[in-house]
Amino acid sequence: MSIQQNILSGIQQAFRQIFQLEVELDKLNLAPTRKEFEGTYTFVVFTFLKQTKLSPEMTASKIGDFLKENCRDVSDYNVVKGFLNLVLNENSWIDIFTTLYRKETIGQLPSNGQKVMVEYSSPNTNKPLHLGHLRNNFLGYSVAEILKANGYEVIKSNLVNDRGIHICKSMVAYLHFGNGETPESAGLKGDHLAGKYYVLFDKTYKTQIKELQAKGQTEEEAKKNAPILIEAQDMLRKWEANDPQTVALWKQMNQWVYAGFEVTYQTMGVDFDQFYYESDTYLLGKDIVEEGLKKGVFFKKENGSVWVDLTEEGLDEKLVLRADGTSVYITQDMGTADLKYRDFQIDKSVYVVGNEQDYHFEVLFKIMRKLGRSYGPGLYHLSYGMVDLPTGKMKSREGTVVDADDLMQEMIDTAESHTKELGKIEGFNEKQAQELYRILGLGALKYFLLKVDPKKRMLFNPKESIEFQGNTGPFIQYSHARIASILRKADQLEVNYQNPDFSSMGQLAESETSLILILNDFEKKIAQAGTEYSPAIIAQYLFDLAKEYNRFYADVPIFSENDASILAFRVALSAQTAKTIKKGMRLLGIAVPDRM
Repeated sequence: MSIQQNILSGIQQAFRQIFQLEVELDKLNLAPTRKEFEGTYTFVVFTFLKQTKLSPEMTASKIGDFLKENCRDVSDYNVVKGFLNLVLNENSWIDIFTTLYRKETIGQLPSNGQKVMVEYSSPNTNKPLHLGHLRNNFLGYSVAEILKANGYEVIKSNLVNDRGIHICKSMVAYLHFGNGETPESAGLKGDHLAGKYYVLFDKTYKTQIKELQAKGQTEEEAKKNAPILIEAQDMLRKWEANDPQTVALWKQMNQWVYAGFEVTYQTMGVDFDQFYYESDTYLLGKDIVEEGLKKGVFFKKENGSVWVDLTEEGLDEKLVLRADGTSVYITQDMGTADLKYRDFQIDKSVYVVGNEQDYHFEVLFKIMRKLGRSYGPGLYHLSYGMVDLPTGKMKSREGTVVDADDLMQEMIDTAESHTKELGKIEGFNEKQAQELYRILGLGALKYFLLKVDPKKRMLFNPKESIEFQGNTGPFIQYSHARIASILRKADQLEVNYQNPDFSSMGQLAESETSLILILNDFEKKIAQAGTEYSPAIIAQYLFDLAKEYNRFYADVPIFSENDASILAFRVALSAQTAKTIKKGMRLLGIAVPDRM
């Protein structure tokens, strides 16, 4: 039983013996004591005053007296109105730390027997990944790792948008302007080559619109009649008819793009267990439409189109199949949802998609639940806000997107110049230095994008993200490197911190108990981050932990300490902090260096 559980059990007994009240344990909670008061945990009594029939102060004091007398972990207490602040006994701190330190693994909750799929990335095969995709991929990967740490079996999936009019636009432009160009002949990654022709299509399209307007057409007419758009629409029809030449070009250009994506994913440090392709799934869902009609979930209009009425759920009517029998996005997504379940028998399905799709997923989930899908209650849209740069919004078709590859390289280059400027690479050879720059640059980028609540729109500031002070990835990475240096020195001095006996320790410094308290909260934060699907909770925890460690480091001596048991304890406390930082940063997909 943990110390918190022991105290809560003591409070339960106090209610029973003093007030003859039976209170269930799950109705009792401890909160951290506010900094301005003495104590570690606080119990709030206000909700129990009707039963105790005493004032808040008297109720809290009676419980405090009982705990001081009967709970070995409580040495003292103080009461502020209805807040009972509990002071832990010195030995309890050592017990907490010893339990943490002797755990074989940290940051891993027991298996809960459930499977969850996390779908993220979902790129289009007509252009390279950009800054928005970075937030998506980092979020998806991190949430998947956090759910693993919460005891789920996790499947990471990627639904690739490899068909449709936008893909045909790049293909048409390539036929017009490509002259047989390949990634090798152009010296470009395949996704960049496809993106180049997507931009060329847009430029040509706009030119043709102006030409048609000059000939007397309205803007709306010109947009519909531009020859290059008509070609793209015709190409899509040919693709759907399985025209050999069209399909061959589609396959060739997609293969170029996939090779490019693979390089980008490797640099990002993200991976996938399962790929789905829209070209395979876009016809799925029509059987579900028939099922929905039979069950009365859907209805048919006079023109033959099929709809769902969600007005009772606060939405409106939604088209699920066109009158000509062709699918819409929701048709495909219904089919893909079933396909995922058939493939993996998942209990939960998390979709990492930007908040512009909030309505779409609200409709999809309501439909699948109305259809009685067993996985319906576990459908979740991890809706995230867009990422802006100080220079403003991005538009891919105009070629003004902040390319993911370029931004990651820019962050690595910035880390290099910043690190050299601060003189933090003494003793590194060139290969080691380059690896450090990569770890710092990508760590800064990931941490900055993940530390913000996913739901919030955010401004990415590259210069701010790379700083070694403040709430940044490099600050936490530097804290880990500092501890790694301490551990190397402890090993050289043969300090026995691996399996020491802390039972003879005297009173701990306040900075030591504060650090233990934060370390003890790690798994609670993992559970919270898993429940809320929010890596920002882990990021904030790691920042608080690194800050608290640096306060401890400044507050108490380590190697100038003459008492061998205290020295061993402080090195062990440092080692536990380093393990926790490393595990926590791994949940964010961030590596930590051992030297800086």
